[in-house]
Amino acid sequence: MDKKKLQIDQLESRIKLFSPTRQLPNPPTGWVKAIRLALGMSLQQLATKLGMTKQSVQEIEIREKEGAITLKSLREAARALDMELVYGFVPKDGSLDGYIENKARSLAEKIVSRTSNTMKLENQENSSERIKKAIEERTKIIKQELPKTLWD
Repeated sequence: MDKKKLQIDQLESRIKLFSPTRQLPNPPTGWVKAIRLALGMSLQQLATKLGMTKQSVQEIEIREKEGAITLKSLREAARALDMELVYGFVPKDGSLDGYIENKARSLAEKIVSRTSNTMKLENQENSSERIKKAIEERTKIIKQELPKTLWD
């Protein structure tokens, strides 16, 4: 097994663990405030654990809610709450391999259709079955090679 395929397979196994969490909405107040309130912890208590002012903790909660917080700040808040920050990326269709397959197929269709159009102009048009087979073959090659142009 080649190195790139091994990397993809290893990432895929991790991504699958995150996939179910995609459907879970974040608390409307953000995680820091939701957990702090659920634990019955005051702003001052969390501020003391973080070594900052109440206003600074309030700003953290606001920035998280707005999506403008850094991972470092979230990690520190999690640590102060005796929690651990966990994050990851999940492809929209849920699978890294599926994502690569879609991109490779799209590129293969462009390549094959260009060639097919040229042949059509020269009165050497291919059958739809032959075009379909060419797209499948080209998709496999692109998936194996993973050329940088795949992401253009």
